[in-house]
Amino acid sequence: MSANEGIVFNIQNFSVHDGSGIRTIVFLKGCPLRCAWCSNPESQLMKPQLAFNPMKCLTTEKCTRCIDNCPQGAITPSEDKLIAMDPAKCIQCHTCAEHCAANALNVYGKLRTVKEVIREVEKEAAFYARSGGGMTLSGGEAMSQPGFSVALLKEAKRHRIKTAMETCAYAHYDDLKAACENLDELIMDIKAIDDEKHKKGTGVSNKRILENIRCVIDEFPNLPILIRTPVIPGFNDTEVEIRSIVDFIPVRPNITYELLPYHRMGQPKYEYLGMEFPYAGKALEEGVMERLRVIEREAIERFKKAQ
Repeated sequence: MSANEGIVFNIQNFSVHDGSGIRTIVFLKGCPLRCAWCSNPESQLMKPQLAFNPMKCLTTEKCTRCIDNCPQGAITPSEDKLIAMDPAKCIQCHTCAEHCAANALNVYGKLRTVKEVIREVEKEAAFYARSGGGMTLSGGEAMSQPGFSVALLKEAKRHRIKTAMETCAYAHYDDLKAACENLDELIMDIKAIDDEKHKKGTGVSNKRILENIRCVIDEFPNLPILIRTPVIPGFNDTEVEIRSIVDFIPVRPNITYELLPYHRMGQPKYEYLGMEFPYAGKALEEGVMERLRVIEREAIERFKKAQ
């Protein structure tokens, strides 16, 4: 792929949670982390993925278009009158999804050009102008497609669209720096300070992440930066863990902090993709967020005093 094209799995309009104002979020495929609690499992692999939602299926009593049109004969009726797919025969041509009348079969991820994406984003320009919003790159991990991400940010700026990006900061610093040079806002995650804990929860070391965060904060003192921590049951949901993260963050006038409570809204997508959800049945204990919000408020006040 050239920098002019990349794999996008969703473009979501009217978001108010991922940057200032009303925003359009462009979700990019690919992520170097494998967080056990990931709410976007369809974002992890850098390729289109076929998914099946049995709740939407019309059943084989009423529709067999996917079976009839599969060139490899990889789809057959199942005992519950739904469908069964043979991964050994499937060549990922996605013909079945194209013929699925109920959209029970669909594909997460599509190759899009910079112009195509910006054309979609620009449709909501009136809302950005009124609210101070714009385009936010997310994922997955936007820095998994660095050339495409930077090209999108540059083109958005050329169209006078404000830009933001969500990132776990696991990237080559030169790529992250190139993105920051074209951003109006930056959102970065810190999930844990202890490296072994981070490896256990995400599959990768946090040394590069923490160093990149330090470098970005030092090199871009005028870029508004939001540091976020997803609060995960059994992983970082204690005062000790959250305070260690807050203590790591330098006190700068351009920085603020936010906690994101764990949720299971992405769990059904694991089933659609034929994946096991590692955090099934887990939830934050009652009162945890209330206790941790005290630390969050203290951090926010400390950053405000630096302004």
